[in-house]
Amino acid sequence: MSNIPPTPSGLRGAVDLSSLVDRAQRPPQPPAGAPAQAGSPTGAAAPGTETGADLTVPSLVLDVTDDTFQDVLQLSSVVPVIVDIWAEWCGPCKQLSPILEQLTAEYGGRVLLAKVDADTNPQLVQAFQAQSIPTVAALIGGRPLGLFVGALPEAQVRDVYEQVLQAAEQNGVSGRVTVDGAGAPEDTAEQGEPEPEELPPHHQAAYDAIEQGDYATAIAEYKTAILQDPHDQMAVAGLAQVSLLDRLNGHTADDIRAAAGAGPQDVQAQLAVADLDISGGHVEDAFGRLLDLVPTVFGEDREALRVRLVEYFELIGTDDPRVVAARRRLASALY
Repeated sequence: MSNIPPTPSGLRGAVDLSSLVDRAQRPPQPPAGAPAQAGSPTGAAAPGTETGADLTVPSLVLDVTDDTFQDVLQLSSVVPVIVDIWAEWCGPCKQLSPILEQLTAEYGGRVLLAKVDADTNPQLVQAFQAQSIPTVAALIGGRPLGLFVGALPEAQVRDVYEQVLQAAEQNGVSGRVTVDGAGAPEDTAEQGEPEPEELPPHHQAAYDAIEQGDYATAIAEYKTAILQDPHDQMAVAGLAQVSLLDRLNGHTADDIRAAAGAGPQDVQAQLAVADLDISGGHVEDAFGRLLDLVPTVFGEDREALRVRLVEYFELIGTDDPRVVAARRRLASALY
Protein backbone atom coordinates (compact mmCIF):
# COMPACT_ATOMS: atom_id res chain seq x y z
CA MET A 1 0.00 0.00 0.00
CA SER A 2 1.39 3.37 -0.94
CA ASN A 3 2.05 5.95 1.73
CA ILE A 4 0.73 8.66 -0.57
CA PRO A 5 -3.02 9.34 -0.41
CA PRO A 6 -4.98 8.57 -3.56
CA THR A 7 -5.01 10.90 -6.53
CA PRO A 8 -8.12 11.88 -8.50
CA SER A 9 -7.49 9.05 -10.94
CA GLY A 10 -7.63 6.49 -8.14
CA LEU A 11 -9.85 7.74 -5.35
CA ARG A 12 -9.87 5.11 -2.60
CA GLY A 13 -7.07 3.10 -4.12
CA ALA A 14 -4.87 3.57 -7.17
CA VAL A 15 -5.13 1.07 -10.02
CA ASP A 16 -2.57 -1.67 -9.39
CA LEU A 17 -2.26 -4.33 -12.07
CA SER A 18 0.95 -5.88 -10.81
CA SER A 19 -0.82 -8.84 -9.22
CA LEU A 20 -1.92 -10.04 -12.66
CA VAL A 21 1.52 -10.15 -14.26
CA ASP A 22 2.77 -13.67 -15.05
CA ARG A 23 -0.39 -15.33 -13.72
CA ALA A 24 -2.04 -16.09 -17.02
CA GLN A 25 -1.51 -19.84 -16.74
CA ARG A 26 -3.21 -20.23 -13.36
CA PRO A 27 -6.81 -21.48 -13.40
CA PRO A 28 -9.28 -18.58 -12.93
CA GLN A 29 -11.01 -18.28 -9.57
CA PRO A 30 -14.12 -16.23 -8.84
CA PRO A 31 -14.05 -13.61 -6.08
CA ALA A 32 -14.70 -14.97 -2.61
CA GLY A 33 -18.41 -15.25 -2.04
CA ALA A 34 -19.26 -15.11 -5.75
CA PRO A 35 -22.40 -16.98 -6.83
CA ALA A 36 -22.21 -20.63 -7.76
CA GLN A 37 -21.83 -21.91 -11.33
CA ALA A 38 -24.63 -20.87 -13.62
CA GLY A 39 -25.47 -22.07 -17.12
CA SER A 40 -23.29 -20.64 -19.89
CA PRO A 41 -24.89 -18.09 -22.20
CA THR A 42 -25.04 -18.65 -25.91
CA GLY A 43 -21.63 -17.84 -27.31
CA ALA A 44 -19.87 -17.70 -23.94
CA ALA A 45 -16.37 -19.10 -23.78
CA ALA A 46 -16.46 -22.73 -22.77
CA PRO A 47 -13.85 -24.18 -20.44
CA GLY A 48 -10.58 -24.52 -22.33
CA THR A 49 -11.40 -21.79 -24.86
CA GLU A 50 -8.28 -19.97 -26.02
CA THR A 51 -8.07 -16.51 -24.48
CA GLY A 52 -7.36 -14.95 -27.88
CA ALA A 53 -10.51 -16.40 -29.48
CA ASP A 54 -13.44 -14.27 -30.62
CA LEU A 55 -17.10 -14.79 -29.78
CA THR A 56 -20.53 -13.25 -30.18
CA VAL A 57 -22.40 -11.56 -27.34
CA PRO A 58 -25.87 -10.00 -27.15
CA SER A 59 -24.43 -6.60 -26.19
CA LEU A 60 -21.18 -4.91 -25.17
CA VAL A 61 -22.99 -3.74 -22.02
CA LEU A 62 -24.40 -6.61 -19.95
CA ASP A 63 -26.74 -6.48 -16.96
CA VAL A 64 -25.30 -9.02 -14.55
CA THR A 65 -26.92 -10.61 -11.50
CA ASP A 66 -25.83 -12.89 -8.70
CA ASP A 67 -27.22 -15.80 -10.75
CA THR A 68 -25.54 -14.94 -14.06
CA PHE A 69 -22.13 -13.84 -12.82
CA GLN A 70 -20.47 -17.12 -13.80
CA ASP A 71 -21.17 -16.22 -17.43
CA VAL A 72 -19.10 -13.06 -17.05
CA LEU A 73 -16.21 -15.03 -15.54
CA GLN A 74 -16.16 -17.15 -18.69
CA LEU A 75 -16.33 -14.15 -20.98
CA SER A 76 -13.36 -12.59 -19.18
CA SER A 77 -11.12 -15.34 -20.57
CA VAL A 78 -11.62 -13.78 -24.01
CA VAL A 79 -11.79 -10.03 -23.29
CA PRO A 80 -11.36 -8.03 -20.07
CA VAL A 81 -14.65 -7.18 -18.38
CA ILE A 82 -15.17 -3.88 -16.57
CA VAL A 83 -17.61 -4.30 -13.67
CA ASP A 84 -19.76 -1.28 -12.73
CA ILE A 85 -21.51 -1.65 -9.37
CA TRP A 86 -24.20 1.04 -9.25
CA ALA A 87 -27.67 1.89 -7.94
CA GLU A 88 -30.59 3.89 -9.30
CA TRP A 89 -30.53 6.37 -6.41
CA CYS A 90 -26.76 7.04 -6.70
CA GLY A 91 -25.98 10.49 -8.13
CA PRO A 92 -22.29 9.83 -8.95
CA CYS A 93 -23.35 6.61 -10.70
CA LYS A 94 -25.40 8.69 -13.13
CA GLN A 95 -22.27 10.67 -13.96
CA LEU A 96 -20.02 7.65 -14.37
CA SER A 97 -22.19 5.04 -16.12
CA PRO A 98 -22.55 6.97 -19.43
CA ILE A 99 -18.76 7.41 -19.54
CA LEU A 100 -18.20 3.68 -19.03
CA GLU A 101 -20.76 2.78 -21.68
CA GLN A 102 -19.31 5.26 -24.18
CA LEU A 103 -15.73 4.05 -23.71
CA THR A 104 -16.79 0.40 -23.92
CA ALA A 105 -18.43 1.15 -27.28
CA GLU A 106 -15.36 3.01 -28.52
CA TYR A 107 -13.10 0.01 -27.93
CA GLY A 108 -15.14 -1.96 -30.44
CA GLY A 109 -15.40 -5.34 -28.75
CA ARG A 110 -12.00 -5.41 -27.04
CA VAL A 111 -13.67 -4.96 -23.66
CA LEU A 112 -17.09 -5.66 -22.13
CA LEU A 113 -18.99 -3.75 -19.45
CA ALA A 114 -20.92 -5.69 -16.80
CA LYS A 115 -23.41 -3.60 -14.82
CA VAL A 116 -24.38 -4.81 -11.35
CA ASP A 117 -27.33 -3.24 -9.50
CA ALA A 118 -26.12 -3.05 -5.89
CA ASP A 119 -29.66 -3.05 -4.51
CA THR A 120 -30.61 -6.42 -6.00
CA ASN A 121 -27.31 -8.34 -6.05
CA PRO A 122 -25.94 -8.51 -2.50
CA GLN A 123 -23.65 -11.46 -3.22
CA LEU A 124 -21.72 -9.54 -5.86
CA VAL A 125 -21.57 -6.43 -3.71
CA GLN A 126 -19.98 -8.53 -0.98
CA ALA A 127 -17.74 -10.43 -3.39
CA PHE A 128 -16.24 -7.22 -4.78
CA GLN A 129 -16.14 -5.61 -1.31
CA ALA A 130 -18.10 -2.64 -2.63
CA GLN A 131 -18.26 -0.47 0.47
CA SER A 132 -19.72 2.47 -1.47
CA ILE A 133 -20.89 3.10 -4.99
CA PRO A 134 -20.14 3.48 -7.76
CA THR A 135 -17.44 0.82 -7.43
CA VAL A 136 -15.57 -0.14 -10.59
CA ALA A 137 -13.60 -3.37 -10.88
CA ALA A 138 -12.32 -5.61 -13.67
CA LEU A 139 -12.16 -9.30 -14.49
CA ILE A 140 -9.20 -10.60 -16.47
CA GLY A 141 -9.11 -14.33 -17.10
CA GLY A 142 -11.59 -14.80 -14.27
CA ARG A 143 -9.48 -12.90 -11.77
CA PRO A 144 -11.01 -9.87 -10.00
CA LEU A 145 -9.19 -6.56 -9.86
CA GLY A 146 -10.35 -3.49 -7.93
CA LEU A 147 -10.00 -0.29 -9.97
CA PHE A 148 -11.59 2.78 -8.35
CA VAL A 149 -14.56 4.09 -6.41
CA GLY A 150 -16.51 7.24 -7.23
CA ALA A 151 -17.24 9.23 -10.39
CA LEU A 152 -14.13 10.23 -12.32
CA PRO A 153 -13.70 12.39 -15.45
CA GLU A 154 -13.67 10.64 -18.82
CA ALA A 155 -9.94 11.15 -19.43
CA GLN A 156 -9.05 9.39 -16.19
CA VAL A 157 -11.47 6.53 -16.83
CA ARG A 158 -9.95 6.15 -20.30
CA ASP A 159 -6.51 5.79 -18.68
CA VAL A 160 -7.90 2.99 -16.51
CA TYR A 161 -9.26 1.19 -19.59
CA GLU A 162 -5.86 1.42 -21.24
CA GLN A 163 -4.13 -0.07 -18.19
CA VAL A 164 -6.65 -2.89 -18.00
CA LEU A 165 -6.18 -3.72 -21.69
CA GLN A 166 -2.40 -3.74 -21.28
CA ALA A 167 -2.63 -6.10 -18.31
CA ALA A 168 -5.09 -8.32 -20.21
CA GLU A 169 -2.72 -8.60 -23.16
CA GLN A 170 0.15 -9.56 -20.84
CA ASN A 171 -2.06 -12.36 -19.55
CA GLY A 172 -3.08 -13.59 -23.00
CA VAL A 173 -6.60 -12.13 -22.85
CA SER A 174 -6.59 -10.37 -26.18
CA GLY A 175 -9.70 -11.50 -28.03
CA ARG A 176 -12.53 -9.48 -29.46
CA VAL A 177 -16.29 -9.89 -29.23
CA THR A 178 -18.95 -8.94 -31.74
CA VAL A 179 -22.54 -8.07 -30.99
CA ASP A 180 -25.05 -10.64 -32.20
CA GLY A 181 -26.88 -9.25 -35.25
CA ALA A 182 -24.64 -6.20 -35.58
CA GLY A 183 -23.38 -5.18 -38.99
CA ALA A 184 -19.77 -5.09 -40.07
CA PRO A 185 -17.61 -2.38 -38.50
CA GLU A 186 -17.79 -0.25 -41.66
CA ASP A 187 -21.60 -0.40 -41.51
CA THR A 188 -21.80 0.69 -37.89
CA ALA A 189 -19.26 3.44 -38.51
CA GLU A 190 -21.55 5.00 -41.08
CA GLN A 191 -24.28 5.26 -38.47
CA GLY A 192 -21.95 7.22 -36.20
CA GLU A 193 -21.41 6.89 -32.47
CA PRO A 194 -24.17 8.08 -30.15
CA GLU A 195 -23.49 11.51 -28.79
CA PRO A 196 -22.32 11.36 -25.15
CA GLU A 197 -24.54 13.11 -22.65
CA GLU A 198 -23.18 16.58 -21.94
CA LEU A 199 -22.50 17.62 -18.38
CA PRO A 200 -23.93 20.87 -17.03
CA PRO A 201 -21.42 23.71 -17.54
CA HIS A 202 -20.25 23.99 -13.93
CA HIS A 203 -19.91 20.20 -13.62
CA GLN A 204 -17.78 20.10 -16.77
CA ALA A 205 -15.65 22.99 -15.53
CA ALA A 206 -15.14 21.15 -12.24
CA TYR A 207 -14.10 17.95 -14.05
CA ASP A 208 -11.67 19.89 -16.23
CA ALA A 209 -10.16 21.53 -13.16
CA ILE A 210 -9.78 18.16 -11.40
CA GLU A 211 -7.89 16.80 -14.39
CA GLN A 212 -5.45 19.71 -14.00
CA GLY A 213 -5.14 19.14 -10.26
CA ASP A 214 -6.80 22.50 -9.62
CA TYR A 215 -9.02 21.47 -6.73
CA ALA A 216 -9.76 25.04 -5.62
CA THR A 217 -11.37 25.84 -8.97
CA ALA A 218 -13.31 22.57 -8.96
CA ILE A 219 -14.63 23.33 -5.48
CA ALA A 220 -15.70 26.81 -6.60
CA GLU A 221 -17.49 25.41 -9.67
CA TYR A 222 -19.41 22.84 -7.64
CA LYS A 223 -20.37 25.48 -5.08
CA THR A 224 -21.67 27.69 -7.87
CA ALA A 225 -23.73 24.80 -9.24
CA ILE A 226 -25.23 24.22 -5.79
CA LEU A 227 -26.05 27.91 -5.39
CA GLN A 228 -27.91 27.80 -8.69
CA ASP A 229 -29.70 24.57 -7.77
CA PRO A 230 -29.60 23.53 -4.10
CA HIS A 231 -31.13 20.17 -5.10
CA ASP A 232 -28.27 19.28 -7.46
CA GLN A 233 -27.19 16.11 -5.67
CA MET A 234 -24.48 15.31 -8.22
CA ALA A 235 -22.86 18.67 -7.47
CA VAL A 236 -23.14 18.03 -3.72
CA ALA A 237 -21.46 14.64 -4.07
CA GLY A 238 -18.85 16.08 -6.44
CA LEU A 239 -18.05 18.84 -3.97
CA ALA A 240 -17.59 16.29 -1.20
CA GLN A 241 -15.23 14.23 -3.37
CA VAL A 242 -13.01 17.06 -4.54
CA SER A 243 -12.91 18.60 -1.04
CA LEU A 244 -11.60 15.28 0.24
CA LEU A 245 -8.92 15.21 -2.45
CA ASP A 246 -7.95 18.79 -1.65
CA ARG A 247 -7.54 18.06 2.06
CA LEU A 248 -5.38 14.99 1.40
CA ASN A 249 -3.24 16.64 -1.26
CA GLY A 250 0.39 17.01 -0.22
CA HIS A 251 0.18 14.75 2.84
CA THR A 252 1.43 11.19 3.29
CA ALA A 253 -0.57 8.43 4.91
CA ASP A 254 2.23 7.78 7.40
CA ASP A 255 2.26 11.40 8.58
CA ILE A 256 -1.52 11.52 8.88
CA ARG A 257 -1.73 8.32 10.90
CA ALA A 258 1.22 9.29 13.10
CA ALA A 259 -0.45 12.59 14.00
CA ALA A 260 -3.74 10.86 14.77
CA GLY A 261 -2.01 8.28 16.95
CA ALA A 262 -0.18 10.99 18.87
CA GLY A 263 -3.35 13.03 19.43
CA PRO A 264 -6.41 10.85 20.00
CA GLN A 265 -8.36 13.92 21.17
CA ASP A 266 -6.93 16.24 18.50
CA VAL A 267 -10.01 16.89 16.38
CA GLN A 268 -8.09 18.11 13.32
CA ALA A 269 -5.79 15.09 13.41
CA GLN A 270 -8.76 12.74 13.71
CA LEU A 271 -10.57 14.49 10.86
CA ALA A 272 -7.48 14.02 8.69
CA VAL A 273 -7.18 10.31 9.39
CA ALA A 274 -10.93 9.90 8.84
CA ASP A 275 -10.40 11.43 5.39
CA LEU A 276 -7.71 8.84 4.80
CA ASP A 277 -10.05 6.06 5.91
CA ILE A 278 -12.77 7.27 3.54
CA SER A 279 -10.27 7.55 0.68
CA GLY A 280 -9.27 3.92 1.28
CA GLY A 281 -12.87 2.72 1.38
CA HIS A 282 -12.90 2.14 5.15
CA VAL A 283 -16.22 3.89 5.60
CA GLU A 284 -17.26 2.37 8.92
CA ASP A 285 -13.83 3.08 10.45
CA ALA A 286 -14.12 6.75 9.49
CA PHE A 287 -17.67 7.03 10.79
CA GLY A 288 -16.84 5.27 14.05
CA ARG A 289 -13.72 7.36 14.67
CA LEU A 290 -15.59 10.67 14.42
CA LEU A 291 -18.80 9.49 16.09
CA ASP A 292 -16.81 8.28 19.10
CA LEU A 293 -15.27 11.74 19.38
CA VAL A 294 -18.50 13.77 19.07
CA PRO A 295 -19.72 13.30 22.69
CA THR A 296 -16.29 14.24 24.10
CA VAL A 297 -15.95 17.70 22.54
CA PHE A 298 -18.04 20.87 22.32
CA GLY A 299 -18.36 24.14 20.44
CA GLU A 300 -16.37 24.55 17.24
CA ASP A 301 -14.79 21.11 17.51
CA ARG A 302 -18.15 19.37 17.70
CA GLU A 303 -19.47 21.42 14.79
CA ALA A 304 -16.41 20.51 12.71
CA LEU A 305 -17.09 16.83 13.34
CA ARG A 306 -20.77 17.22 12.42
CA VAL A 307 -20.01 19.06 9.19
CA ARG A 308 -17.42 16.49 8.12
CA LEU A 309 -19.76 13.59 8.84
CA VAL A 310 -22.55 15.20 6.83
CA GLU A 311 -20.09 15.62 3.96
CA TYR A 312 -19.20 11.93 4.17
CA PHE A 313 -22.90 11.05 4.11
CA GLU A 314 -23.28 12.87 0.79
CA LEU A 315 -20.14 11.27 -0.57
CA ILE A 316 -21.17 7.71 0.31
CA GLY A 317 -24.87 8.13 -0.48
CA THR A 318 -27.63 9.10 1.92
CA ASP A 319 -29.49 5.81 1.35
CA ASP A 320 -26.48 3.64 2.18
CA PRO A 321 -27.30 1.55 5.30
CA ARG A 322 -24.04 2.61 6.95
CA VAL A 323 -24.97 6.25 6.43
CA VAL A 324 -28.47 5.70 7.81
CA ALA A 325 -27.02 4.10 10.97
CA ALA A 326 -24.32 6.77 11.35
CA ARG A 327 -26.83 9.59 10.86
CA ARG A 328 -29.02 8.14 13.57
CA ARG A 329 -26.07 7.83 15.94
CA LEU A 330 -24.95 11.40 15.19
CA ALA A 331 -28.42 12.77 15.93
CA SER A 332 -28.47 10.89 19.22
CA ALA A 333 -25.05 12.30 20.19
CA LEU A 334 -25.99 15.88 19.29
CA TYR A 335 -29.49 16.00 20.73
